[in-house]
Order: sequence, then structure tokens, then C-alpha cells
Amino acid sequence: MTAPGQEHWDRVYTTRAAAEVSWYETHPVKSLELIRAAGLAADDPIIDVGGGASVLAEELLDAGYRDVTVLDLSGEALRRQRERLGPRPVMPSFIEQDVTRFRAPRAYALWHDRAAFHFLVQAEDRQRYVDALRRALRPHGHAIIATFGPSGPERCSGLDVRRYDAAALAAELGDGFELAESSLVLHRTPRGAEQQFLYCRFVRRT
Repeated sequence: MTAPGQEHWDRVYTTRAAAEVSWYETHPVKSLELIRAAGLAADDPIIDVGGGASVLAEELLDAGYRDVTVLDLSGEALRRQRERLGPRPVMPSFIEQDVTRFRAPRAYALWHDRAAFHFLVQAEDRQRYVDALRRALRPHGHAIIATFGPSGPERCSGLDVRRYDAAALAAELGDGFELAESSLVLHRTPRGAEQQFLYCRFVRRT
């Protein structure tokens, strides 16, 4: 396995608070906007890939979505999210697994990934990711993927990353996905730096 492993990400979340990592968002505005654009029903299953300690699952539950799963390689990140959520009537499901080895137990209506795919610098890892996505997403389902944009950082969390424009990201997913919309967004890190992100929403073809 050539992608960054569990030990690396557990160390990140052990040594830094969730709100201190550069990709942290207090409110995932763009992700929520794209999820709303998908027009899902409240019971449609959503999976947040690389969701770690993100607040997205919590915000989705607060917005009325009732079937949310968080997938992450780091057990430490998932533990932090569970602790933050505390007891509540509806909880996300949590899966501790490498997305490139993920075999979905069911078909999801929406796959969301903010800042995981761009860490896959090796072609074989990206192909495993796309294979996992194809297995997990139902026909006409939506894939929302956010990566560093063309002017984004070349490294993050001590690791090399790949930067994308919309055409390059669409090429990685292949003909089975239609690009519905894309945009470039400036993310301000907790330390005040600006990072360019590309957000894309794809629809799975039959």
C-alpha cells in the first residue's frame, strides 16, 4: 500500500486537535450546498469518505438526513468525532477502513470526499479508490469530491498531494461519471493561510 497509512493519520489526530489541522472547517458550506443540489430524500444513504473528525456528519443529521456513514482510516479521528457527538437520537455509522480497500456493504445515494483523494499520488491507489467508488455508489447516485485545485498546495500534512482541475478529476473517474458542476473555492486554514480547493459533483451513469 503506497498511500499514507493509519499510523500517519492516527499520529496527526493524536498530536493535534481536530480544529488545528489545515483542512478543518467550522462549517462545511460548500459541501452542504452540493449535497442539497443532489436532491436527496432524508432517508437516502450518504457516506462521508475520509470524514475523520469533520463536522459534516453532524450537520447532515441536524439538517434532517437520517442515514449517514463516516469512513476513515484513522480510528483516532473517528473516536474524536464520536466523543464530540455524544449521545443523540440519530448517530452516524462509523467504518474504520482504508478507502482504497473499501467494499461497501450496500449502495449509497451520495459519496462525499473532501481532501482524501488528493493524497493518492500513485496511479494504482487512485484506481483502487475509483473501483471502491463504483462498487459503493448506486446508478444515478452523486459523488462529491473536493481536492486541491490547480493553485493549491503541493504538500499537506507532510505528504505530497496531487492538484486537479475539473477535467483532470473527471478523467480520473472515467466515463461512468458525468460532471454536473464544479467550482474553485478558497479555504482559510486555522492559521490564516489560503488554500485553493476544487469542488466537483458527479452523477453516476447507468
